[in-house]
Parts: sequence; C-alpha cells; structure tokens
Amino acid sequence: MDWLGLHFVTELVGSEQVVIDCRHNPLLVLLAYVVACTAGFAVLDMTERVSHAENPASQRIWRWVGACCLAGGIWAMHFISMLAFQAPIEIHYEMPITLISLLIALIASLLAMNTLSHAHLRFWQYLQASVWMGLGISIMHYVGMAAMRSNATAYYQPTLFGLSIVIAIGASLAALLLSRYLRNGSGISHQLLKFTASMLLGAGIVSMHFTGMWSLTLVLPTGDLAPLPADNNPMQLGLTVAVITLLIIGSSISAALADKKLQHKEHDLRRVNTLLSQLDQARVSLQQVAHYDALTNLLNRRGFNQIFAEKLIEKSTHGGKLAVLFLDIDHFKRINDSLGHDAGDELLKVLACHIKSTTRSHDDVVARFGGDEFCILISLHEHDEARHMAQRIMQKMKEPIELSGRRMVMTTSIGISVFPDDGKTCEELLKNADLALYQSKGSGRNGLHFFSPNLKTKATLELQLEEELRNALRDETGLMLYYQPILDMKSGRVTKLEALVRWQHPVHGLLVPDRFIGIAEANGLIAELDNWVLRKACEDLSELSRHGCDELKIAVNCSALNLAREELTDEIESALRTAGVAPQRLELEVTENVLMDDIANTLVLLRQIRALGVSLSIDDFGTGYSSLAYLQRLPLNTLKIDRSFIQDIPKSTQDMEIVQAIIGMAHTLHLQVVTEGVETEQQYEFLNHYGCDFVQGHLLSRPVPFRELRPVLNEINQRKHHSPTALNLLSVARGTDELTSRDLFPDSPDHYASASVAQPVR
Repeated sequence: MDWLGLHFVTELVGSEQVVIDCRHNPLLVLLAYVVACTAGFAVLDMTERVSHAENPASQRIWRWVGACCLAGGIWAMHFISMLAFQAPIEIHYEMPITLISLLIALIASLLAMNTLSHAHLRFWQYLQASVWMGLGISIMHYVGMAAMRSNATAYYQPTLFGLSIVIAIGASLAALLLSRYLRNGSGISHQLLKFTASMLLGAGIVSMHFTGMWSLTLVLPTGDLAPLPADNNPMQLGLTVAVITLLIIGSSISAALADKKLQHKEHDLRRVNTLLSQLDQARVSLQQVAHYDALTNLLNRRGFNQIFAEKLIEKSTHGGKLAVLFLDIDHFKRINDSLGHDAGDELLKVLACHIKSTTRSHDDVVARFGGDEFCILISLHEHDEARHMAQRIMQKMKEPIELSGRRMVMTTSIGISVFPDDGKTCEELLKNADLALYQSKGSGRNGLHFFSPNLKTKATLELQLEEELRNALRDETGLMLYYQPILDMKSGRVTKLEALVRWQHPVHGLLVPDRFIGIAEANGLIAELDNWVLRKACEDLSELSRHGCDELKIAVNCSALNLAREELTDEIESALRTAGVAPQRLELEVTENVLMDDIANTLVLLRQIRALGVSLSIDDFGTGYSSLAYLQRLPLNTLKIDRSFIQDIPKSTQDMEIVQAIIGMAHTLHLQVVTEGVETEQQYEFLNHYGCDFVQGHLLSRPVPFRELRPVLNEINQRKHHSPTALNLLSVARGTDELTSRDLFPDSPDHYASASVAQPVR
C-alpha cells in the first residue's frame, strides 16, 4: 500500500528480496539526543524571553529566534540520527527535499512559538496546537526520510508509523505545557526544573524519530548488495552538524541570557528612577508638611522662621526695617467649647483668609503658629505702616461670619515689634512681639500695642520672681501669713481670722498676693502655695488654742485652679490632723465665679469638704454671676459681701439698697453674712442696723503678722461696748500700714489682683 509516496506493508513475502539488517551508531544517537535536549531548553528559554519582553518588536524577534532554534535542533537531531543509521548499502540524500524538511520543521516551530506567545490559553487550544506541531514534526521526519536514495526500497509498518506520530503529538503537547508552566520563575530550582524538562522533551523528540526508524524496513533484490565506499565517514559529519547546531543554539541562549540581564538592569534603572521620583515627591511633601500649616495652608512656625532669617540678613546688609505682628484671636476657646473643634477649624480658615487679604501678597509673610495664633512679617519705612496694617486686620476681623447657623463677630489682639529697634534676631523680635501681645490682652483685648523696653523689664522680673517663689516654697523661707480679725457683731468679739499670705522678698520687700499669685497660677505653683497656706494657718490656729483662743476660727482662701483638684479634700484633712485642729474651726473661702464655672464638679468637691466638718464661704459675692437656683444647692455656711459695695456707703443709696438686699437674701438661705472693707463708723452702723453678722476691715485692724495678733485681739475684745471711732483710732495707733503691689510696681496689670489665694484688704 502506498500513501504520499510511502510504502506500507504488514508482511514481506518472496525469496527474491533481501531484508537489510540495519543498525545505529550509539555515539551519534547520544549526540542526537544532546542536540534535541538543547533545542528543548532553547524553546523553554525563548518562551520565557517572549513572555518577559515588553516591546512587541522584541517579542517578534525572540519568537523567531526560538522557532529557528527549535527547527534547527529537531532537524539537526533528525540529520544526525540518520547519519547514525548504518546499512550495508550506499545511501545518499537529495538536498532539495532535505531543505524542504527543514522548512517544514521551521513552520511547525513557528506554530509552537506563536502558541506560547499567548499568556492564557485553554487546554483544548494547547491540544489543538500540539496536534498540528506533531503532524509538522512527523511530516518533517518522513519528508527527510523520503530524501534518502539507495538501491533498497523502504517499507513502513503502519502501526509503528502511527505510533511515531502520536509520540510527536505527545512530545509537542508536553513542550507547550511545560513552557507555559516554566515561563515565569527564577533561582536555581527553576533552572534545574528547566533542565529536567529539556531532557524529557529531548527524549520525546528522539523517541518519535527512532519509532519512525523502527517502522522502517529496507528491502533489496537478491544480487544487488554492493560493498560500501571506503571514504564514508558519518561520525565526522555528524559531529560537525552537532557542533554547528549547538553553537547556534548556545549563542541564542547566551543572547537571551544577556537580554534578560539587560532587561533586569533596565527594570532596576526604572525602579531607581521611580524611587528617585518618589523621593522627590516625598521631599516636596515633607517640605510642605514641615513648612506649611495643614489647616490654613499658611506657613507654620518653622517655615516662617526660615523666611524671617533670610529677610533679616537682607535688611542687615542693605538696610531697612521689618515689623513682626503677633495676633491672637480673642476668646477663641469659647468657639471650640460651644460649637466643637470642627467649627473652630472652619473659623480659623475664614480668619486666615481675612488676615491674608489685608496684607500685601508680594512682600508680606503670613503664618499660623498653632491654635489661634498668627504672625505677620512686613517690610516698612515708618512705624505707622505697621499700625495701619494692624488696624486693617482688626477692622477686617469685625466682619460678621456665618458659622454653624450662627452669625458671629471675632476680634483680635495684636502685639508689634520692629527690627532693628526692638531686636536683631528672630527669637528676640518674636519674644518682644509676644510681650506686646500680652500687654494688648491685658488691656482689654481687641487692641494693638508696640513693644516697649519696660515690657521686657517686667517680663524679666516676672521670670525672676517665678524662680524665687519656687525656691521660697521649696525652702519654706520668706512666705508668711498675716491675719485680719473678723468681728462678730452680736457678741462684740473677734471670732474669726482671715489668713492672708505675704512674701517677704529679699529685694522688693513685703509683697502682697496681687504681685505673686498670678505668677503661681501661671506656672503650676498655686496648688503648692495653697497647701502651704492651709498647713501654716492650721499650725497657727493650734498655737492660738494653746494660749486660750479655743473658739477662734480661721478663714483660708482657695484659688480657682486649686478648687478643681480632687486631692484638695485629702490635703485639708491632712493639715487638720497634723495640727490637731477640729474641722469646725476651719473655713474655706472660694470666689463666686469659681463656683459657677463648673457647678456639677464643684458641688461634688464642696460636699466632700463639708463632710469633713469644714465650713464653706463664698467670697467676693456680688462681683460674679451667681444664680440663686444654684446658690441654694451649694453646701455654704457664709456669704462674704465684696468691699466694692461698702466703700461708697453712705454716699451711694444704690449700694446701700444692694447690701441690704444681699443680707436679707443670705438670711433667707440660712447663711451668715460677712462684710469686708469696713473702714468708717457710718458703714459699721449701717451694717449693724440691717443685721450683718460679721464685719472685717481697717476699722477693726489692718492685717497683722502672727506675732502681733494676740495683743490686737485682746485690745479689741476688752471693749464691751465698741465705739467704731475707738476701733478706728486703735487701728491707726497700731501703725500696721503695709505697701501694696501698686506702690511697688505702678505698671503692674490689674488682672493680677483678680486671682489670689487671699485677697488683701485695702
């Protein structure tokens, strides 16, 4: 049976034909297997290069290179295997048909590489491609066999012939699947796996060839057997073909490896460039974060200081003036407390736009230092330019702002320092502008102040006093208590004393609370100072008890900040226990505004203090904003009328009516009334007439130190029928006048007098 020029027989019959006994050279067979394995490795490697190539042109090039390597390797394997074929007859090959077999191998290889170029294919697609590849390889093999010319006739056994085609298809399918699996990966294990796969592919290709050769039978008519020529040397030709093929495939693999390394270097270079770009972006972002405020997009303190330093160098070199405007939004905390921080942030954005809109955008520098603090740096020729700038900002601030459904108007306080008059460095100018701002806030806010040298002197003195007060509390030196008697108007005797702290300063002399209480509160010393006053008052009360004053009570003032401390109750109990004083003999005075600030927490603490047995007094009544509804809930014993309602009696009818109403209200609430600041006979008679319980003031005695207290008490108590005139003469005769803070520091702000442990009696 003949098919496509091939002869198929199942059995040879006849005595006139001789079946040629054929063998294979084992060395050439091994060499063919090596070539097949190399071709398989090249296919796997080229497939990897195609999948990793980013340029379509590079993919096409490596697809062709892989196809040529596979086609050349299969064809060379076939050619070497045919050289390994040894028969006792002369055999030669026709070149055109041999080249056609090579072309067929190339077409099959291109089909394989084209299939492998697709990253994701289904199994049936790989199976379809493997069928065409296997048929192409088989056709290449049998076309190459058809190029063989000899006296013998070639017959093929159909079964083995078909098996060779199946092996070719199976080897093709294995090659496609392995290439898909091994196209990605790296490392030694990946390379070992690729070598193993190459050996399997080589075995499949060689198996297909020798199965086809197994199906071949050469038949020669009897008498045509002739000896082989002597110059037939297939080993040399096989080695030559193998070496050339291996060199070509090896060069292709080396080129692929070099391209892979080059591509990795390009990837590394791109990655480095990407990282550098990211670093540049991060640097810009960090610079933005480091030098700009995230909320308002204005410069922050760091960015402002950098530009400030540059402008200072410029002005120092070429001359000129700079002004630093330090702004603080008045009562901004109330916005956060009432509307929330989100509303506060929105308000800050609006205010930042207001400030920015009033400046000269090309010259002036605007920054937010944090919170509600802003700073502006401007170049100027005259001081008035800074004043006009500040006035424009203050006017812009007064424009109504819609926020959270409310219409509000904000104000600002401004402090100004000027280079070079007020300083030569950034730190000095900012500090001086801050001092001027402090002066503006102390003067009622919504104003502006320029820095003046006396502000720096005062700030230096404040800092020095803070350090010296800290040392005085630590060493318990210099601080002392003065006592002012409080007269029981019913019994005509002194039954209470108010403890008033004083500081015997080594340089400035005797300082009253107005001068150092504000310093203590601003620097976290007030709790320690209050505790010292409490302990010292209890010790002095214990000493008075040993001299027969068993019924005296002592009133001790409590600062606003200290009243918010949970430890206060324990400190009071400890002071009483240490001094051995009954709690009923201690009275704690708190100011009216302190009670109303946080009524819920204050009420809990006051009840704890009352549970100890300590009396409670509301001081400076009438100067705050007390609610009668809250007042009746507080566990109070005494109400002290502020001196401001007494000083104009009897001239002020309105004050007389107010005092009369307060006394009546207090008695209705079952509270005793103490009136401080009593200095005249008319005031005494008025209070006595309307049922005031206790009086305190210079009419009885000025505050005196503890060592002078007992003679004063004895002299006041010895008078059975008190004459106010006599009491006043007693006070004058004792000559206990003392300097006030205004005498020592005429420029001190009034707000120091509003927060004190013990309000001095004027």
